[in-house]
Amino acid sequence: MSNAWTDIKSTDLVIVMGGNAAEAHPCGFKWVTEAKASRGAKLIVVDPRYTRTASVSDYYAPIRPGSDIAFLMGVIRWCIANDKVQWEYVTNFTNAALLVKEGFGWSDGLFTGYDEEKRDYDKADWDYQIGEDGFARVDMTLQDPRCVWNLLKTHVDVYTPEFVENVCGTPKDRFLQICEMIGECSAPDKVMTSMYALGWTQHSKGAQNIRGMAMLQLILGNIGMRGGGMNALRGHSNIQGLTDLGLMSNLIPGYLSIPTEKEPDWQTYMSSREFKPLRPGQTSYWQNYSKFMVSFMKAMWGDAATEENDWAYHYLPKLDVPTYDILRMFELMKQGQVNLYFCQGFNPLMAFPNRAKLTEALSKLKLLVVMDPLETETAHFWENHGAYNDVDPAAIQTEVLELPSTCFAEDEGALVNSGRWLQWHWPGPTPPGEAKHDTWIMANLFQKVRKLYQEEGGVFPDPILNLTWDYQDPLDPSSAELAREMNGRALRDVADPANEGATLVAAGKQVKNFTQLQDDGSTMCACWIFSGCWNEDGNNMARRDNSDPDDVGMFLNWSFAWPLNRRILYNRASADLQGRPWDPDRKLIEWTGEKWEGYDVPDIGVTSKPGEVMPFIMNQEGTSRLFTRGMMRDGPFPTHMEPFEAPIANVLNPKMRGNPVSRVFVDDAEQFATSEEFPLVATSYRLTEHFHYWTKHNKVNASLQPEFFVEISEELAAERGITRGGRVRVWGKRGEVWAKAVVTKRIKPMQCDGKTVHVVGIPLHWGFKGAAKKGWGPNTLTPFVGDANVETPEFKAFLVNIEPAAEEPVA
Repeated sequence: MSNAWTDIKSTDLVIVMGGNAAEAHPCGFKWVTEAKASRGAKLIVVDPRYTRTASVSDYYAPIRPGSDIAFLMGVIRWCIANDKVQWEYVTNFTNAALLVKEGFGWSDGLFTGYDEEKRDYDKADWDYQIGEDGFARVDMTLQDPRCVWNLLKTHVDVYTPEFVENVCGTPKDRFLQICEMIGECSAPDKVMTSMYALGWTQHSKGAQNIRGMAMLQLILGNIGMRGGGMNALRGHSNIQGLTDLGLMSNLIPGYLSIPTEKEPDWQTYMSSREFKPLRPGQTSYWQNYSKFMVSFMKAMWGDAATEENDWAYHYLPKLDVPTYDILRMFELMKQGQVNLYFCQGFNPLMAFPNRAKLTEALSKLKLLVVMDPLETETAHFWENHGAYNDVDPAAIQTEVLELPSTCFAEDEGALVNSGRWLQWHWPGPTPPGEAKHDTWIMANLFQKVRKLYQEEGGVFPDPILNLTWDYQDPLDPSSAELAREMNGRALRDVADPANEGATLVAAGKQVKNFTQLQDDGSTMCACWIFSGCWNEDGNNMARRDNSDPDDVGMFLNWSFAWPLNRRILYNRASADLQGRPWDPDRKLIEWTGEKWEGYDVPDIGVTSKPGEVMPFIMNQEGTSRLFTRGMMRDGPFPTHMEPFEAPIANVLNPKMRGNPVSRVFVDDAEQFATSEEFPLVATSYRLTEHFHYWTKHNKVNASLQPEFFVEISEELAAERGITRGGRVRVWGKRGEVWAKAVVTKRIKPMQCDGKTVHVVGIPLHWGFKGAAKKGWGPNTLTPFVGDANVETPEFKAFLVNIEPAAEEPVA
């Protein structure tokens, strides 16, 4: 979230698209109801189903799964055509005025530079024109045809209301009503917030879905504003912290990146990461990358990381492919190239796509280790449960070890919520039986592995032998020790650059925050964005002061938010070029003539003068990006792309299937369905009564939602002879499931490109373990393909068929 949950109460308009906040995030959704009650805010919901969120909305519109970009580009086109643009914001705070290279263009659903054989783009022309002074050229009048603004206008011109209705199935009158409501928020004293979740990310163009709304919010001037922003509903305690701490194959904690084989040395690695400003006087805060990276290397390897050996850069792995994401790992597993899979706090047999492939892959392992407080389907993938898991245990030779771990209520530490708040929690009950904390398990495993290296050697033991492990109990590091390590400390006295002869941080002391980190080896910090969470002031994550001056929703003394306890990212954009709040009644920070002050921690140097340093300090331009240059694989602007399994052809290019640059493995491409064989669109979703695959082990939750079901329209039920509550078979190219049929008015057929499109909704919480009745998840049916940029699986749009099934399924 760019803003905080508590900030949503300050909005005038909420649009929930790509999510179902009332059902999947019920506690956070109270801030939407607060905005409606106290400010008269309106709520728009755009979703294939009439959800619980839609039931309390002011306006609802249906949309075909997988067509969100067409809808969003249509809204942008409408705003431009109807002058619903916050012009001062767009001109100064976005890259609208920057000029793009002459070679860049777009036609037939593709950008220039596409290589069909490689399924990739040559992005050389996806960039700015650079002047003789080394800076990007601009036209502040927005008249030059090569400026970003005019290229955007041309790009979205095709997305007329009629185009949106044809592709999305959204009635034209409903689409235009939503445009009118959104357009009002281009006024400086009107603000909209966007709330989205996996309904946007779990597509083969998920990142572009999110970019589309971010661009709309920038055009409206709503990024950085109280009650505005792009708010990803990540809420569940493993997700936000997972990415923050670098638990992705290509990341280091704090969104630093693992080097590639093309970066064999420190100098090459740093040359592409210390981004120099593209406009005069801009901050481009990633210029501090070396400080964050060196401090991380010192946290990892201490005295073994020196300037002479490039901070032990040779210890880091070098990626030979962009990522070893879940899809690639299971593909390698299926090919027999993975011997051991260590699964911690995850249930991939139910959570990853194409379950048949997952079972085949797990069956080829030599060893599967599962750390979890509960019995998972993954740990028991080798058991035969009839049609629910039809395998031959005798044919599966994989050895499986289950390591019982604790659940969050038995742990001490911090959870990171959607709003980036690190909130410390204390342990409740004592862990049962043999259950151990994850940190205890990992620490004991590490010590045993290191002992083996010490005794037996190895090809390259140095990173293991020299890993810093200075905890009081090496076999049981405490949460406090780990948190202090993430915050960082001085390894020797750090000089104060502002006061000659003075010390900024004394040796052994915690740094105040990441602004004190150095790249000379004098500081260590395991996660720079968390720096400030536990400094010499103590555990700031444990703060519980709920004071909120002037009732603005910031709560700065409650817990700690990264970065720097800032609650709204890019909050300097809440004020105009002179530093005056766009909306005096919604002030966040303002320029006093000497510094920035207000209700939030300024997201800019406190003495940076307005009109000189622009608000988007992480970007080289100093502005936000309507045009992303070559930073995304599938284009600098979002463009409509059909799912890999779609009921209609891509109207921009009928020959193009799915995202043209998504990675697709050969065997999986052969399993993509066509609408001739599988005419129905399916989408997955969550239920309030179940928490993923966890609370189905609880009898109360299992009683509330006891049996796997699918949701279909009355029209589809009548067409296929399906009775309300009757049993149905749903099948696709990769598998089949049996379920109870919930026949409902919540889903309606749509007209798309001259065809009637029916939607089948499939909840994801069932399996063959737990207290609930046995069932399936949608991953039995979903394709093995992911987003072109981050490889998130395409769970939200795929093709199936359905028929009545009179009997219980049999193997």
